[in-house]
Amino acid sequence: MNLIEDPWMPVRRTDGTREWITPERLSDPDIVAFDADRADFNGALMQFSIGLLQTTTPIESPTAWRSLLSAPPDAQSLRAWFAPVSDAFELYGDGPRFMQDLTILADSPEIYPVSALLIDSPADNTVKLNKDHFVKRGQMDELCPVCAATALFTLQTNAPGGGPGYRTSVRGGGPLTTILVSNSPKQLWHNLWLNILHRPLHLGHNGRTTNLDRHHRFPWTADFRVLQRDKQWEINPEQTHPDHVFWATPRRIRLDLENIAEGLCDLCGRESDTLIRKIAAKNYGLNYKGAWDHPQSPYYEDKGTWRALHPQSDGMGYRHWLAWVLGADEGKNKQRPARVVSHALEERRRQLGGALRLWAFGYDMDNMKARCWYESSLPLYGLGECASKQALSTVSSSVATWLAGAQQAAFCLRSAVKDAWFGGDARGDFSAVDAEFWHRTEAAFYVQLRQCIEAVRQDETSDPDTLESRQAWHRTLVVAALTLFDHTFVGTGPIERQKPRRIAEAHRQLVNSLHGKKMREALRLPAPEKPAAGRGKSVPAEA
Repeated sequence: MNLIEDPWMPVRRTDGTREWITPERLSDPDIVAFDADRADFNGALMQFSIGLLQTTTPIESPTAWRSLLSAPPDAQSLRAWFAPVSDAFELYGDGPRFMQDLTILADSPEIYPVSALLIDSPADNTVKLNKDHFVKRGQMDELCPVCAATALFTLQTNAPGGGPGYRTSVRGGGPLTTILVSNSPKQLWHNLWLNILHRPLHLGHNGRTTNLDRHHRFPWTADFRVLQRDKQWEINPEQTHPDHVFWATPRRIRLDLENIAEGLCDLCGRESDTLIRKIAAKNYGLNYKGAWDHPQSPYYEDKGTWRALHPQSDGMGYRHWLAWVLGADEGKNKQRPARVVSHALEERRRQLGGALRLWAFGYDMDNMKARCWYESSLPLYGLGECASKQALSTVSSSVATWLAGAQQAAFCLRSAVKDAWFGGDARGDFSAVDAEFWHRTEAAFYVQLRQCIEAVRQDETSDPDTLESRQAWHRTLVVAALTLFDHTFVGTGPIERQKPRRIAEAHRQLVNSLHGKKMREALRLPAPEKPAAGRGKSVPAEA
């Protein structure tokens, strides 16, 4: 089976039917999306296709890129692009196999069930301790070659920690991926091509593409020790080809094609005469360290080093919009968007072809344990059509102010709920309070964001971040926080467990905090008017 020449990619057509295609049909106008049986597989297939196109595309200029966005290449053209690398994508055979270790069998590997390729499958210790309560053992004992190939790529691309010597991906374990896609249903090609950089921009100008052997791009085409002579060595991007970032193989794995079976695949349900049941695995694969910059991941700065972001247990939402779309610079908390996102918004603008959204996805990993798969779409409205970087800066400044106010309101609510429930310095997980607050205010945020972007698009010299807009956002935050306190978290508790004095004090403190100095500084609101002499204390002014 060859992943360039054989049909193995499940896709959904415009009429809703499913089909398995070869990569040369990615530009078919009747194909709208990938249609795998697992959410992480759909994300992996998107990354595989973008990586394949980026590796092989001959596009040398922004003009050439733009022409293929509106007029996709035909299957014959794509076949010609992919042909030079086709032999690196063989899944079977005695020689190099796609993303599989060439010499692992000579190093006495461990033998594992094929389910070990699935990131969320229970590990050996979980099974031994009988803790596989939610994802059960024995559910994925036999995989067809198509599902095995997709699982293999998914694991290598997202590789979490797996014990001593089981390396993580070039972006660390379970990275966050952000990809630009069209806001309205379009063909799959459009969404893939939005995330392709023209070749000189992707390769850079440091000479890394000259005098490099094939294994510098596709590491499985040679003994991994050619790149890493000792298990303690570290592989940095200067030692490889820029394309290597899409095809990194931190895990030493080889599919067992000797002990196969016939029947139905446990994952997709299709019949196959080559059901794979076992894999060989060995630790101390390629050890990726250094300034790796994957173009599909946002990064944060950590002590002068940029590291890929990872999904967290609090999920994804509008609080991430600014950092993932335009970047954030809040003192020590510096983040920058994925390179494909920043390039599209800063350089391509009106070339992008309509309203876009950001598709974000990835695993929330606790070392080697997958806690949750997250994915979300963040609308960009007409942000890509803003005429200048100054317009983007205006939007960024406005959103930064709103998010600062929302973060302060969430803190006030969480503190008040904790005080009402327990008082004192109670500890525990109060993430549910934050999650509900962000969810309650999300719709209002996007309404205000859309108005802001539309105003800047019509007149880039305008300043939509007016006092009235900040006051309106303040009212939204106040109403949400008080409603959640009164009707969701505190006021609805069993009366016999409530302490009215403590609740009243917590509520009073919440009201004061929501109108207090820190909130007003976060939203850049004026101080409330002082009461006239002889009229006593004023109540908090409405924003």
